[in-house]
Amino acid sequence: YERVLKKFTTHPGVCRTEPCIIVASAVIGALDRSVDPCHDFYSFACGGWVRNNPLPEGKSRWGPFSNLWERNMAIMKHLLENTTMKGLSKAEENAQMYYKACMNETKIEELGAQPLQELINQTGGWALTGSWDKNNFQEVLRTVSANYHCSPFFTVFVSTDSKCSNHNIIQVDQSGLGLPSRDYYLNKTANAKVLTDGYFLVELGVLLGGSQETSRSLMQEIVDFETTLANITVPQEERRDEELIYHKIQAKDLATLAPAVDWMPYLTDVFAPVLLNDSEPVVVYAKDYLQKVSDLIASTNKSVLNNYMIMKVVRKMVSILDKKFQDAEQRFFEVMYGTKKSCTPRWKLCVSDTDSALGFALGALFVKATFAEDSKAIAEDMVSEIKWAFEDSLKYVDWMDQGTKKAAREKAEAIYNMVGYPKFIMDPKELDKVFNDFEVVSDLYFQNVMQYYNFSARVTADQLRKTPNRDQWSMTPPTVNAYYNPTKNEMVLPAGILQAPFYSRSWPKALNFGGIGVVMGHELTHAFDDQGREYDKDGNLRSWWKNSSVEAFKKQTQCMVEQYSNYSINKEALNGKHTLGENIADNGGLKAAYKAYVNWIAKNGEEATLPALGMTNHQLFFVGFAQVWCSVRTPESSHEGIITDPHSPSRFRVIGTISNSHEFSKHFGCKADAPMNPKHKCKLW
Repeated sequence: YERVLKKFTTHPGVCRTEPCIIVASAVIGALDRSVDPCHDFYSFACGGWVRNNPLPEGKSRWGPFSNLWERNMAIMKHLLENTTMKGLSKAEENAQMYYKACMNETKIEELGAQPLQELINQTGGWALTGSWDKNNFQEVLRTVSANYHCSPFFTVFVSTDSKCSNHNIIQVDQSGLGLPSRDYYLNKTANAKVLTDGYFLVELGVLLGGSQETSRSLMQEIVDFETTLANITVPQEERRDEELIYHKIQAKDLATLAPAVDWMPYLTDVFAPVLLNDSEPVVVYAKDYLQKVSDLIASTNKSVLNNYMIMKVVRKMVSILDKKFQDAEQRFFEVMYGTKKSCTPRWKLCVSDTDSALGFALGALFVKATFAEDSKAIAEDMVSEIKWAFEDSLKYVDWMDQGTKKAAREKAEAIYNMVGYPKFIMDPKELDKVFNDFEVVSDLYFQNVMQYYNFSARVTADQLRKTPNRDQWSMTPPTVNAYYNPTKNEMVLPAGILQAPFYSRSWPKALNFGGIGVVMGHELTHAFDDQGREYDKDGNLRSWWKNSSVEAFKKQTQCMVEQYSNYSINKEALNGKHTLGENIADNGGLKAAYKAYVNWIAKNGEEATLPALGMTNHQLFFVGFAQVWCSVRTPESSHEGIITDPHSPSRFRVIGTISNSHEFSKHFGCKADAPMNPKHKCKLW
């Protein structure tokens, strides 16, 4: 291995600046040099990191993403608590007030379960403390859906119409389970621990005044009912082809499809104050499920239905009540995710919640405090370089016909980049206009959360009559993440991720391309994964590929489905079908970022290497990429990830992609058929 390194060491000197020394030390500290990189690259790149990072208390998983989010949270805490700041907009002041009410534990403890009990009484009560014979199913369904942000049985929302991307439309889809996935109900033996005691529902029933006995029988009813729901719920991997599951109908047709629900009064309440009529277009994504759930509602005892809907509300409200409720939820998390008892300070919960409710107002404070103006330009330049690399690679895609290839290049060219933050947050007038309707009161946290639910319901309803807007992001600026939106054909890179360990202006470009460059390439490739590829350059769902290329694409992707299905964690195999889109994005992202880096060198010359590492910058690119994914996780959380997460576990996001990379094996001198250099490689983009 040393010999191999020498062979590739042709560098113009060593970078000895302070940032280079600091980052070199971090890279070295995370490595495990006793492992052969060609044998297990993840352990080589991350072994030291895993050794030095035991799982923090109260966490079920930990990695550089979590670490950066903690840093961002500390900055937000400081901004939210600094009430002496001058010249804040009303929305920014409201974010501070919302946070302060969340931090007022004395008031929260004093109120106890009362706010939730009042809510339940207003909704008509439930069978926990007395017999049940009310005939109010439709009213309760409307109230919990319209006012409390709950989605029992199904979910109804407003989003861009996939087949007409300049319009918003009402959409209906399956939902309804209390646990993260249907598998928890259907595989009872494997998940017995989680299902015992109706996954902490019994405890909640007792806290709300029910006897142990009533609570137990009621909650068992819920688990049984949810198991029936799980049986009719379609697994995620069978819903990846949107062309097959998209059904546009009129609102009045819902009555024929699912007659157990009074649809017009329901939609009228959920989308108030917008006026609807029965010819309103609706896209249904779960046609068979809706029919089955309607039959199930019709044949289920009304007390069980009511109990189930109220319990959805209770679950939703647990985290905003007093400590007794939070402790009950914590015990559930211990079983569900393997988190040890958490000593998470209250401020972290409150920062996160303020980010959820007023994230763009808080984002304005965060961006002003942390985001250098030229970071935006630097990131945009980098996106252009990655885009160029992706488009150039299209020339060499041998399984695709020329016409489709030309359209694919046009689509890549048309991808819109949103970097840092949406424009409106920097204009106090615009920002206040967006939050104008959100009343925040001091010191009443529960009430503020209810106000937020009402506000966000009105915002949703308002979208129905508006054209989709690029300033509407589904992630707030401080978020450590990024996404691609197929109906807008845009990728979004919030300010929160545009910092170390993904990017730093003082690092070698090898690390920036291996970090944020791969993230950019990943989001870009989503435009051409098994789902994104169905949308054209204007964000419309339509067949724009020649059939022969569709067949070839499916054949190429089958290779990846099989590759990732052969990986396993704790003897549990990954689901290569469910994770296909993300795996395509990981592979395409690494390839595009590496190509862009090589192109950068061709234009700017080789850069200096990091000290004491004994690595070429090409090797550093791959190591930097892998180290972004170093992580530790409890077995329970790994199990939950395999069942629910469309991304592969971190270890395989690294191993899967580099196993398909000829460049990786070249730069690390891997022999043919070494574990990281299989003869048969999957290639797509």
